[in-house]
Amino acid sequence: MASRKACKKCKVIVDGSNCPICKGNQFSDNLKGRIIIMDPEKSIIAKKADLKVKGEYAVKV
Repeated sequence: MASRKACKKCKVIVDGSNCPICKGNQFSDNLKGRIIIMDPEKSIIAKKADLKVKGEYAVKV
């Protein structure tokens, strides 16, 4: 199983070598907590965290 890591810029959790949101390549494997956003348009948490794309995010990187 590949090591999951979080993008340092947008905090999305990824398996690959590039971030699908910001296209960056700076990652950290030291993360705490996670948020899964299914519908960013309707999610109050997504609005408070300023998340506009559905996916899995780290709470703290």
